[in-house]
Amino acid sequence: MAVLEDDELINALEKALPEIAEEHQQGAASWDPHAWVPWSKGRNFRFLGGEDFEPDQATLPAEPAAALLALLLTKDNLPSYHRILAIHFPAFTDWRQLIGVWTAEDNRHSIALRDYLVVTRAMDPVDAENRRRIHVVAGWKQTPEAVAHIGPMDTMALMAVHENQCIQFISELKRHVDDQVLITILDKIQTDDAVQAATFQAFLMAGMVADQETTVLAVDRALAEIEHIGSDVADFDEQRALFAGYENDQTDAAIAKKLADELKLDSVQELSETAEAARQRILARAAEA
Repeated sequence: MAVLEDDELINALEKALPEIAEEHQQGAASWDPHAWVPWSKGRNFRFLGGEDFEPDQATLPAEPAAALLALLLTKDNLPSYHRILAIHFPAFTDWRQLIGVWTAEDNRHSIALRDYLVVTRAMDPVDAENRRRIHVVAGWKQTPEAVAHIGPMDTMALMAVHENQCIQFISELKRHVDDQVLITILDKIQTDDAVQAATFQAFLMAGMVADQETTVLAVDRALAEIEHIGSDVADFDEQRALFAGYENDQTDAAIAKKLADELKLDSVQELSETAEAARQRILARAAEA
């Protein structure tokens, strides 16, 4: 099977765009982040005559608080993920509806999480805000070197892996949370992530039809480059150690298995030697799940 140029591959994916966008719309849930924040628990901070946060006010234990902050900072970094998508799928083209919808859906995750932690004083809001600024400025894959090899299918594969990471990370986080309000917020975010993962996986399947060589190589690279949630947060080693078990080789293998099953990689044939080696690596990772 011929390997397509980037513009040819994007044109091939655009043929699947209307159907996939419709499937995304049908699967997406409608919810308002403000509706799930326990506002009655809030009180003013010092500038409005109240009291600033003190460590003994924290309503979450250290482990879930650190994990929640890592998830929040990942969601705060939405602009970086949007820019990666826009490299090949800019919002001023026919991709506007899908990329714009995904961005709006994902944005409410950080809104809900940050409002929750500030209102309930789950953790230090000043620390969370300082970290947000640093993390968003640093960005995700925001250097020429980081994006040099990212083709259209790399984008879809990276996003499929990322959304699946968020799904399993939230599952583990919920096991360490007692507050039903926070669990409900996490449930809603996780549901969004599952729909988004399915959307990016659908484009990977379209890629397998158009250019299975490039798609298999992209999935292999995305799996090899998995960055566990919180691993790219500056000065976060102490906090990350608290939830280090939330992601590991087994969770990485589970993502590989999901993608391998979705793309039916066990039956793919007629690949080049390089792509076949990539397929075997994916299947080997998947077998560890």
